[in-house]
Amino acid sequence: MIPRIHKQGSGTFGLLKYLYGKGTHEEHIDPHLVASFDGMAPDPGRDPSATKQDLQRLLDQPLHLFDADQRPDKHVWHCSVRAAPDDRILTDAEWGDIARRTVAATGIDPGDGAGCRWAAVRHADDHIHIIATLVREDGRRPDHHFSGKRAQAEARLIEADYELHRVTPGDGTAAKRPTSAERHKAERQGRDRTAREELRETVRRALAGAASTDEFLDRLKNAGLLVRTKVLPSGDLKGYKVALPYDRNKDKEPVYYAGSTLAPDLSLPRIQERFATGPTAPEPADNEHRDQRPTPRSAPAEARRKATDAAWAALIVLDQGDEGAAAAQIAATGEVLDALAKTSALHTRHQLREAARAFERASRSHTRAEFQHAQQLRRAARDLVHSGPAFGRGEEGAGTAMVIDTLIFLTIAAARWHAQRHHAQQAEAARQAAEHLRAAYRQAAATPLATLRERGRRIPPSLRRHQATVLRTVLPELADTVLAEPGWDALAATLADAAQAGHNAQSLLAEAADHRELDTAESISDVLVWRLRRTADLPAYSPGPDAAQASRTANRQPVTSHLPKPPARHAPQR
Repeated sequence: MIPRIHKQGSGTFGLLKYLYGKGTHEEHIDPHLVASFDGMAPDPGRDPSATKQDLQRLLDQPLHLFDADQRPDKHVWHCSVRAAPDDRILTDAEWGDIARRTVAATGIDPGDGAGCRWAAVRHADDHIHIIATLVREDGRRPDHHFSGKRAQAEARLIEADYELHRVTPGDGTAAKRPTSAERHKAERQGRDRTAREELRETVRRALAGAASTDEFLDRLKNAGLLVRTKVLPSGDLKGYKVALPYDRNKDKEPVYYAGSTLAPDLSLPRIQERFATGPTAPEPADNEHRDQRPTPRSAPAEARRKATDAAWAALIVLDQGDEGAAAAQIAATGEVLDALAKTSALHTRHQLREAARAFERASRSHTRAEFQHAQQLRRAARDLVHSGPAFGRGEEGAGTAMVIDTLIFLTIAAARWHAQRHHAQQAEAARQAAEHLRAAYRQAAATPLATLRERGRRIPPSLRRHQATVLRTVLPELADTVLAEPGWDALAATLADAAQAGHNAQSLLAEAADHRELDTAESISDVLVWRLRRTADLPAYSPGPDAAQASRTANRQPVTSHLPKPPARHAPQR
């Protein structure tokens, strides 16, 4: 049940004309009253003798308590109440009761016998409109401040009483929904999304990893948006507005939206908070590692590896950091998702975009983000954008699978963080993002894991037995599950690669297993593959070394039976 308080108006008759009319696309069916302030208001929809003027005069009668020059100009209160798509069709009597509860909760007609005059019109199965005159019968103005929040609170009670779909309560930080006029305009133009939604997503992508206001504005222009800025007399920038070139008003002028009207965190001051300690150059250690590799990674592959490292670092902050640092990590995670969706291959792009769209709601709460704690993630987003599009195969495709695997853990950790603080909408949004990431992961990981599994199946039996012994030593409780998974072959190949690179496979496996919990993962072996390859700095995509050489290397490594068991890992489900 979603109530919405519309802008106050000055014309009662104009609104009644719309409510009782055919609608923009003739979608209004059988307009009629379901309730009114006294239960006896004329119904122009079903009473042939009643007119809209009759109803207008009745509703506006309290205005005559004032002299003409003292009457309030914006005296028309308008609230729509819409059922969820999966709710049953409510009867007129039920909608009438919902209308009465709504006007009482919002202060329009609190039940003291002198409330405002109002009427509730139904012209569709799934919603009603309530129109009221903002003058009480005793000549006073109603106490309808915060009527939106009060209507939402009453809607939660109505949902419970009528056993309707329970809408997740919000905290006032959600982005503004498109208006009905914006939705109808998009439909007329044959677009799936409104201009407001398109602009919000484009602005977020432009923000991902940007280091300055100038860079951000340049990205907006390069994305094809029309951009206006407002400058103070001091020369400082005060704000910005954006428009789509094809979105015009009736005068053929572009329709501009201020950043703050797209989402609360897209206002210029909130955006500039992210630039206060902007992304810097890559750390020298990364360059050293790149120089030591026999085959340096491409820029997109290297960017994905850095994003994986940054996501793991963010997980630690969510577990151990303070509120402002954790909120910044979550907001910056949204930037990484936007950047990854923008630069990844076509077969993963749709699900990654859906993940970014879903996580947008999770990236913002009343907890103020302290972005100086999230610069590694912001650098990762910047590197992804600057590295350019990635191929869906080879090291770049496998690197995409690796970073998605880590981002699944990060989004679920964000969901848990929000849930612990009763941020219901944000927690649900993060969970939805994780589901889209799982779908993207399955697409990205198919080829690199198939290659690793094929290599694993060619490993000599003696080496396979050795690796199984290592697995049972490190993960005695999960070993049987892992050995039965199709991904065990890929894990065996990864252990062989680690040994070939000079690592102690047993110690490396213990370290990888200890990073996060494992027993709730969809595929434990898949998770371990990517953790091992990241920790050991192995190529994400590996056709592999000679199997015989790998066997000789691995069999020289002893199995340390006294290796301590990894501690219990309490982390969100993967």
